[in-house]
Amino acid sequence: MNEAIVIGQAFNGLSTASILLLMALGLAVIFGLMGVINMAHGELMTAGAYTAYMAQTALAHFGPHAAGWAYLLALPLSFLVAGLLGLAIEWLLVRHLYGRPLETLLATWGLSLFLQQSYRNIFGSNNVYVKTPDWLTGGVAFSDGVQLPYVRLFIIALVGATLLGVFLYLYRTRTGLQIRSVMQNRAMASCCGVPTRRIDALTFAFGSGLAGLAGCALALIGSIGPSTGQYYIVDSFMVVVLGGVGRLLGAVAGAGVIGEMHAFIEYWSSASAATVAVFALIIVFLQLRPGGLFPTTSRALD
Repeated sequence: MNEAIVIGQAFNGLSTASILLLMALGLAVIFGLMGVINMAHGELMTAGAYTAYMAQTALAHFGPHAAGWAYLLALPLSFLVAGLLGLAIEWLLVRHLYGRPLETLLATWGLSLFLQQSYRNIFGSNNVYVKTPDWLTGGVAFSDGVQLPYVRLFIIALVGATLLGVFLYLYRTRTGLQIRSVMQNRAMASCCGVPTRRIDALTFAFGSGLAGLAGCALALIGSIGPSTGQYYIVDSFMVVVLGGVGRLLGAVAGAGVIGEMHAFIEYWSSASAATVAVFALIIVFLQLRPGGLFPTTSRALD
């Protein structure tokens, strides 16, 4: 394997890891805080992707001269739409099932089927596409035979900015302090006056918004369909488990490991074989280290 191939596959793995990381960030916050296995998280990602599609379609119709900048408008809209949808899900369904993980899993799985059918009824069964903005066409010639597309570079930069924003939100704001306190010890946080129910709803909405942002990023590199989120939900859960539940650094490491492993194994075999091999290696690793790369240690888990 020559240098150009190594660089190309490493870049492909990094771009794949970026999408997984955006999805996994929301799961890491939700699962780490509330222990909720949200099987409808992929449909929240799909909601963000469809928001990008609708923003581009609307702006092309009502403001064709600014249609090239529709994607920048879609980024905050995707976060907002998916966040509001997540807030509604938490209020109507999830909050009534706290402490009942099996019922929550079944309920959110049923919700995912409902949302998929809703997308089919609204947008149709055929996939739709988001046009790549003109300012993201082309790429950077890195070396002989290797070109780094602007679209992929933009997604990687978006993920880096999002990760920085999540870190600042969780570690530099009062609400972030409350979220981390509830995550570490819910009973003690409640005794100290932290409104745990409100924090649960806010955190679920925040994690859902991150899923919507992931869908908006995904819309740049692939088609959008009612079942788009289902292709990423399993990988996203594997990122969270591999990295360590509730750990931001673990999510980053887990996404990087899975993305790079998949890219290089796929080069030597096929996409399906790479998926099977990555899952098998992760299962073996978790047998040796059940807590993941960065296991969570707190009194609440003792």
